[in-house]
Amino acid sequence: MHRISALPTAQVEAYRSGAPDGYGNPPERAISNGQGNPCRHCLTYIPEGKEMLVLAHRPFPATQPFAETGPIYLCVEPCQRHEDPSELPEALTASPNYLIKGYGVDDRIVYGTGIITPQADIHNAAEDIFARDDVAYIHIRSALNNCYHARIDRT
Repeated sequence: MHRISALPTAQVEAYRSGAPDGYGNPPERAISNGQGNPCRHCLTYIPEGKEMLVLAHRPFPATQPFAETGPIYLCVEPCQRHEDPSELPEALTASPNYLIKGYGVDDRIVYGTGIITPQADIHNAAEDIFARDDVAYIHIRSALNNCYHARIDRT
């Protein structure tokens, strides 16, 4: 079994308070156009006209060759962290497919686990990847732009 994990609330609150992003810059503020601006905390789309943060995020504990950094969006206003393991969150329903890949306890890609999978098959594909003992967690990323969306953890 597994669950889709959004960014931790403490980390999101730090960004909202101006903590530096993955490149050492303060998060930028922008207005959502209502299209393709998924908050990585609540895992819903930021509504048109609402303020959002745009920042470089590195979903790894330290820099190293496999620690990819890329742009993400966050709601400026407090939002509820996605916690429902029963269904795919809204932010993962717009694209027909996603890139998922496994990482080891050393936070490095486990070769042979990366796959572009149809959105409806994310859970089954994750179970197949977790069948490997050397996979500690999985990232869900954009199949087109490689942007980080969420993490999949074992339960």
